[in-house]
Amino acid sequence: MMAGIDWIAVALGMLAGTAAGAAYFAGLAWGMRLALRSARPAAVLVPSAALRIALLLAAGWWTALLGTEALVGFALAFVALRFFLVAVIRPKATEGDEQWN
Repeated sequence: MMAGIDWIAVALGMLAGTAAGAAYFAGLAWGMRLALRSARPAAVLVPSAALRIALLLAAGWWTALLGTEALVGFALAFVALRFFLVAVIRPKATEGDEQWN
């Protein structure tokens, strides 16, 4: 017998994944902006990455407590947001530019 999917948990996981992803990528953008202005970029990038990773793992752990469906929704939303942001933020190719990816 097949068990049903708890769609409320999936939706809550997706909501949490979207919020965590937005915070993660906003922190990435802010950290990069600070690092590019810094004389010692590693002093900015390493703590920024550690904090972002720790907060993302904490949000994922909290979401996992709601169940497997919520964790799957969290991961799907995070990855979908990443693809969306890359597509939106990536500079458009201009004529004569060599494609590198």
